[in-house]
Amino acid sequence: MARPKEEHPTAGELEVLKVLWQRGPSTVRDVLEVLNESRPRAYTSVMSLMNVMADKGQLVRREQGRAFLYEPAFEREETLGGMVADLLGRAFEGSASQLVAHLLDQTRPNSGELDEIRKAIQQYKQAKPDKSDK
Repeated sequence: MARPKEEHPTAGELEVLKVLWQRGPSTVRDVLEVLNESRPRAYTSVMSLMNVMADKGQLVRREQGRAFLYEPAFEREETLGGMVADLLGRAFEGSASQLVAHLLDQTRPNSGELDEIRKAIQQYKQAKPDKSDK
């Protein structure tokens, strides 16, 4: 039986996307150089992965001379938002409070991070007031 097509990026695909979101359009060699800073990989492995990602619609590939330039087909926030929404629905039955509680328990944020989280919640409340607050 064929493996089902992944809707969201795999761990390896996400590594490539992170490089491209940070650097912008890049060649396989550009991406390989960044990825090899954390652990060595073969050029052909990265090239194959990026070609698969282009075939899946995750990357846009265009010729530039003898090489190809790759860039993400979707913005970072759109991709990560889809992944979080999927996790929220599948693992936490749609409960944002359960997701956040689990996240806090697992990551044990420091006081600075907690301040940033409070600030994000305040900004969210101001941008999207809760109907029950009125």
